[in-house]
Amino acid sequence: MSQSLKLIKEHVSNPKFWLIIGVGVAGIVVLVETRRRTRRNKTHKQDFGAFVERFEILPFPQLPPPAAKQSLSALTFAINETFDVKGYVTGFGNPTWKSTHKAAEKTAVVVTALLKSGATCVGKTVVEEFSFGISGENKYYGTPTNPRMPSCTPGGSSCGSAVAVAAGLVDFAVGTDTVGCVRVPAALCGIFGFRPSHGAVSTIGVLPNAQSLDTIGLFACDPSILHRVGHVLLQLSSVETRRSRRIIFADDLFQLSTIPTQRTIHVIGKAIENMSGYQDPKHLNLCQYIESKVPSLRLHEQSTHQQNETSILKTISSVMLLLQRYEFKTNHEEWVKSLKFKLGRGVPDHVIAAISTVYDNIKALYKVRTEMRGAFQSLLEDDGILVIPTVADNLLKLNTTKGFSSEFHDRTFALSSIASVSGCCQVTIPLGYHDGYCVSVSFVSFHGADKFLLDTVLDIYSTLRERVSVGSDLLSLPDVNGNRETSELLKEKGNAAFKEKQWSEALNYYTEAIKLNGTNSTYYCNRAAAYLNFQDAAEDCSKAILLDKMNVKAYLRRGAAKESLLCYEGALEDFKHALVLEPQNKDASLAEERLRKLMS
Repeated sequence: MSQSLKLIKEHVSNPKFWLIIGVGVAGIVVLVETRRRTRRNKTHKQDFGAFVERFEILPFPQLPPPAAKQSLSALTFAINETFDVKGYVTGFGNPTWKSTHKAAEKTAVVVTALLKSGATCVGKTVVEEFSFGISGENKYYGTPTNPRMPSCTPGGSSCGSAVAVAAGLVDFAVGTDTVGCVRVPAALCGIFGFRPSHGAVSTIGVLPNAQSLDTIGLFACDPSILHRVGHVLLQLSSVETRRSRRIIFADDLFQLSTIPTQRTIHVIGKAIENMSGYQDPKHLNLCQYIESKVPSLRLHEQSTHQQNETSILKTISSVMLLLQRYEFKTNHEEWVKSLKFKLGRGVPDHVIAAISTVYDNIKALYKVRTEMRGAFQSLLEDDGILVIPTVADNLLKLNTTKGFSSEFHDRTFALSSIASVSGCCQVTIPLGYHDGYCVSVSFVSFHGADKFLLDTVLDIYSTLRERVSVGSDLLSLPDVNGNRETSELLKEKGNAAFKEKQWSEALNYYTEAIKLNGTNSTYYCNRAAAYLNFQDAAEDCSKAILLDKMNVKAYLRRGAAKESLLCYEGALEDFKHALVLEPQNKDASLAEERLRKLMS
């Protein structure tokens, strides 16, 4: 008999012996769980918690000439968990929903259109449960990390898609916008967000929240990518007669904002001052205009006992939220009730409220919606752009549910309800930072003017950035981070020079960007690509990796530089590391294979 078995036999009746055994087993369990959570957290950090499911769906093959080149060729994108993909279960941000539904038999029309245009889909992103909410928090899949402000929420409900774009994980992403679910996270993550006109983009194959408000929305960091993808989804022709543009500032809405807004208005006014086709900007009290043009809203306002000018916005947001809850109940009441006991306490409060409320006089809500669309058609006609704040407040810190339940919700919904109820199209435009927080503004145009709006954003944005970054306007003031924005402008100029093969010019731009912001890994990595000296390139890549150990391009470029310097073992290690970070990376795979053959 072994020594350990003898020991067990001798002490089997001793309670202290079993206590020691129990503590030992518990320790092992805790150790295993700790390691599992550590691995999970590393994965979480790797993609900022943006994805719930990773896969790769390659684009449709390019048709031979004379067919036009695929307009989204080489771009990657992600979709949130409301879009059907054949063979995958559409999760709706809730594991119980996912476990009670079958895999989709067809892929959503939107996703198919993007694949046909040459883009590659790389996964599904986190969405708030049932596409409800604007915080970006999901208790089952976690809250994606806001890349611009990690201590703050990313906004929702299409939080994962916004984070994937802001973190540079994809070129663009698709989400759904019902009550601000694309526009709000775009503003809080400092990227572009586009809500098309209601009904302009097909929602076939997308789980509905509230059909009369639901739209397919887009995220991008680059306005030209937003423009290209928008054209694909809206099935627009690239030719349109140039129109003049009327910029209208909603002065009363800017007064709602806690962020200094006169600077924003000033920057936009200065940007269009010398641009052709732009009329002198106008100023408007939007609440007064709506009150005079939407009579049914006044009746609704009286029924809710709200009787002042700014209460018009609260009334519109009230109409929006009632419509959302009523239509959600119509769509999903049967499923929620069938699983009442299984869901238990896991049902979010807003879902319970939507299902349990009895809705009276629904026709009056739809009448407000119809009158709002007509009012904005009259206001904007065929050349108007309404300028409003996207959100009224700075980002909220994580786990501040008290703030989300009251003032932040009210003020944010008040602004987002304008396009949601009227059906207008809206683009969130990032402008920079204030006190370290992202600042944005929104352009709104009439229902059906999507191309006009996208063209306007593309036309004006470079001038806006120049005014913001290097002028004497917004970010040169002491309470805004000017260096960060100026360095981004220099990086973009470096990228443009690099594309034109102007290596020396690109190096100068990247170097100036590094002087202003020496903690940005991308600047070093980009400068490495512009170097003709392989040793300098390798050193810059090493600096980039020190700043960001997840920078795949830095490993690839350092590996290429080492290979050119005949340091094959070091190069191979870099290519292998790139593959660990991105197992599907074709460049890293081919480089590793090439080096192995060379070394053998």
